Amino acid sequence: MVAAASFALVSGSLMLAVPSQAAGPTPAAKTIAGSHPDWATASADAGALPAATEITGTVYLAGQDAAGLTAYATGVSDPGSASYGHYLTPAAYQARFGATAAQTSAVRTWAEHSGLSVVRTTDHAITVRGTNAAITKAFGAGIHQYRVAGKLRHAPTRDVVVPAAVSSAILGVTGLTSAGANVVKPDSVKVSGGAPAAGLPTEATCSDYWGQKIATGAPAGYTKAPSPFDQCSFYPSKLRKAYGITASGLTGKGATVAIVDAYGSSTMLADANQYATGHGDKAFRPGQYREVVDPSQWSDQTLCGGPEGWAPEEALDVEMAHGLAPDANVVYVGANSCNDDDLLGAISTIVDNHLADVISNSWGEIMHTTDDADVTASEIAAYEQVFKQAAVEGIGINFSAGDCGDSSPLAAATGANCQPDTARAQANWPDSDPWVTSVGGTALGLASKSGAYGFETDMGTQRSALSADGKSWTPLPAPFYFGGGGGTSEDFAQPAYQRGVVPSALSHTLMTGARSRTAQRVTPDVSMNGDLYTSVLVGISDGAPYSEGGYGGTSVSSPEFAAVQADAIQARHRPVGFANPAIYGRSGLFTDVVDQQARHSRIPLTNVTDFGVVNGTLSVRLIAFGQDTSLNAVRGFDDATGVGSPTLSFLRSFR
Repeated sequence: MVAAASFALVSGSLMLAVPSQAAGPTPAAKTIAGSHPDWATASADAGALPAATEITGTVYLAGQDAAGLTAYATGVSDPGSASYGHYLTPAAYQARFGATAAQTSAVRTWAEHSGLSVVRTTDHAITVRGTNAAITKAFGAGIHQYRVAGKLRHAPTRDVVVPAAVSSAILGVTGLTSAGANVVKPDSVKVSGGAPAAGLPTEATCSDYWGQKIATGAPAGYTKAPSPFDQCSFYPSKLRKAYGITASGLTGKGATVAIVDAYGSSTMLADANQYATGHGDKAFRPGQYREVVDPSQWSDQTLCGGPEGWAPEEALDVEMAHGLAPDANVVYVGANSCNDDDLLGAISTIVDNHLADVISNSWGEIMHTTDDADVTASEIAAYEQVFKQAAVEGIGINFSAGDCGDSSPLAAATGANCQPDTARAQANWPDSDPWVTSVGGTALGLASKSGAYGFETDMGTQRSALSADGKSWTPLPAPFYFGGGGGTSEDFAQPAYQRGVVPSALSHTLMTGARSRTAQRVTPDVSMNGDLYTSVLVGISDGAPYSEGGYGGTSVSSPEFAAVQADAIQARHRPVGFANPAIYGRSGLFTDVVDQQARHSRIPLTNVTDFGVVNGTLSVRLIAFGQDTSLNAVRGFDDATGVGSPTLSFLRSFR
């Protein structure tokens, strides 16, 4: 039995006794590494933050037995382990690994005695707010303003320190710097075009499958082969057919998929039902879809784009999950903003209450920036703790791999969905964390109107516009427009499940070209259709008349694969849990996505003419696939598509 924390005032100071879980060395004060950013230099110091200004921060709780948590999460996820599949309930997890009431009470008491107000307390974190004086008393560092690139930011004057009395109970601290509350963006883009058509039909057209209609009258493309009209945006029944779901007979029955985005659409259920029935599928049954959304707590709507900015992403995610697993339950959990802390809070809500078997997250960010808004060690630790908890409970977590190829400054200069402050080529976050499944993108070509599988190549798009006289193409923009994310992480070591599958040359070569002495984590793990020009239809109203449009991105791929996992859960009759060890153990059952043309030359795999209506105007583009920055789909595992895309054989392997 663990006793409650005790405290007493001695000579005007507060002494806390935090019960330990086992005998050991006396705790020491803990410095929170990375809490003082590099840009907060003495030369940029503009003085202390005004005394009346209040700062809000988050103190993450360490919980119990961190090493034991990692070991249990590893064993329960490994098909070769005796503990495989022996998942814990949320209550059992909390009792064994979660923060104790004594730890939480001690941290709250320390914060309040320092003059901070406790805004919110969860099983994972305590949100505090207070003036500069209170922050200084609590963390041993004041908050100053710094003039950076002509703008004032605030940050601690040095790395903050938590006292010995509570150091063992604290995992990390975030939010004390104005550049520390990182924001993320959806990994999706709506299909668009530009230049007016010339020398082609006068009505927009597309193909029901690859090569069905040839763009007669168009100039020669990137290759000598005739250029077909692009495929019409896919709807779920075609994707089910292409990936073997239809043939498997699986529908996700008995499984639950959770979707995490920011905010929430008031018309999501109605839109999803209209979309499904309009394309020959079933609407949600009563109770099959539900939401966890609290508009009274929404914040930073201007910064994040508000609910209307996230509504297309929400619709895409919900409709793809329902479309590829029509009988699975779907729960949408809307974060209160696009800030990292709020998004983690949404994931934690699902995990703490075991609301789902698999979670799809179609958002992310880069880890290393030019403006020193890097992902911090505290944030990584807080996310990983929840990721491991999910694994212990038998919940899988997917993240989209991004739409900016290798996320290099060169890609960001012309990419449609890139983060402009990227410091160098790099793997993204959170999908590069070893405790989640990174889902990359492909371009899918269908072989028939019903959706028979034709081919896939890596998701990477180069575009050209038709000249005014209709006789030539002009690259626009060059050299890169849109492509699936991936690469070798400089931040995470290679997990055991990648050994023997990921080529050594890949795991030891960073995105910058530098050689790593240690093997590193490589993303993505798997891939599914997501290219902008093999787009999926998405139906949405959200304050406007219902309409449908094409969307692409690894935001499409993540809920697609979450639905495939739901189908696998139905086949297995029990949870799959953290899927990566099972995925790599079945790597031979995936379609090995290979850019065949790129193996022999630098000429793109093929070209296709995209011809549609954009903003009421006919527009035409010449599209080349397989142009994904430094990433390339080759035989075997690669950093463009991972082990490849799922198949009927993969699904049958769970029976």
